[in-house]
Amino acid sequence: MARRRRDAMDWVDRAISFYKSAGREIALAEYMNPRGQFVEDEMYVFVLDSAGTMLAHGVNEKFVGKDFINLKDSDDKSFIREIVDIANSQGSGWVQYRWYHPTSRKVVPKVVYFDKVDDMIFCSGVYEE
Repeated sequence: MARRRRDAMDWVDRAISFYKSAGREIALAEYMNPRGQFVEDEMYVFVLDSAGTMLAHGVNEKFVGKDFINLKDSDDKSFIREIVDIANSQGSGWVQYRWYHPTSRKVVPKVVYFDKVDDMIFCSGVYEE
């Protein structure tokens, strides 16, 4: 379990390093590359702006540009709002929520690590089943 959480932190750290070296436009494009370095099995990076709009999503490019601030999990938790609020006030953190697992096809606990750099919130999550 702890290793999986460390994986999420590592992915966010790698995504931020890539952003700092490659720049915003190239980094956002790479985060959405399904065969790129930021998508592997169930792991991927997604990036929000400081108001909850999706800037990049590793598994669904149709999410880009959409406002996710009011998105809720299966328990009616506004987890994106929680991510945005914590990121804007503290910079980084963890949020747990319940989400559909594509392999097991069940709703299970998921935890996301995030870190805010400039006006972007870099996120990666892991299922905790």
